[in-house]
Amino acid sequence: MTLDVETVKEQQRGNWDAISDGWEAFDDLFERAAQAVTARLLELAGVRSGQSVLDLGCGHGEPALSASEVVGPCGHVLGIDISPRMVAVARRRANGRRNITFRVADLESLDLPPESLHVVLSRWGLMCASDHLATFRSLAGMLRPGGILAAAVWGDAIAAPMISLGYRVISRELELAPPPPGLPGPFSMADRERLVRDLVQAGFVDVSVSQMVVTFEVDSIADFVSFTLAVTPPPLRRLLAALPDRQDEEVVWSAVAEAAEAFRTDGVLRLPSSTWCLRAVAPPDSRSSRRAHG
Repeated sequence: MTLDVETVKEQQRGNWDAISDGWEAFDDLFERAAQAVTARLLELAGVRSGQSVLDLGCGHGEPALSASEVVGPCGHVLGIDISPRMVAVARRRANGRRNITFRVADLESLDLPPESLHVVLSRWGLMCASDHLATFRSLAGMLRPGGILAAAVWGDAIAAPMISLGYRVISRELELAPPPPGLPGPFSMADRERLVRDLVQAGFVDVSVSQMVVTFEVDSIADFVSFTLAVTPPPLRRLLAALPDRQDEEVVWSAVAEAAEAFRTDGVLRLPSSTWCLRAVAPPDSRSSRRAHG
């Protein structure tokens, strides 16, 4: 399959813009669990005062905002996201902090100077890249020698029900074909061996990828269904809206609720979701390493 990258990027921008409000409505719920991943990434990267940090796919501001608290007034954090509406929320949440900037940008076409960053962070943003290897090579070049890439990417879809369960049920009920291989998406970096191989081929050293299980807690089945609806991208919403009978759509959402029932304990949904936490170090001479691996 030939990937039309520009079309994919436009679709990504449109989809994330469309569901920005939905995500914002559930940010507090999501962050209760996701903050543990942010803390892990800051630890893996060794973020400290005075550093220059880039957050790829920052969404509504994390982990950029947390990193800005660590780097302090002598450091700086740049958060980038392809969605203008996501970036607008992040800027509002920065609330005038002088050591953080948010910019609308595509993570695959950044124009940052070579060897200008101490750390690159990404919490579930890297998977949006169309060309994983080229993206890793670009990041290796932006990092100073010995700089660190620390990122979280989703593992197997079945093992990440907070993100995948609703979509899997909807796809089953609508009898949708699986997406073509090679497309960017939430689980495009789920293959740990390939992830390690790509990072090494891109020139990184001391590569490690470890599993972290994050348990998202949702107060009720109805809240989980509402969350799923809020973050469902427009193409899928249009398919649901096009069902011949309103009751047909209700059947789909009832199926989502039924599937979520398996995760209910004492009235609360607990959805353990597996993520890979990767750490990779830019080599002592990143430019010569990139030539060797190019």
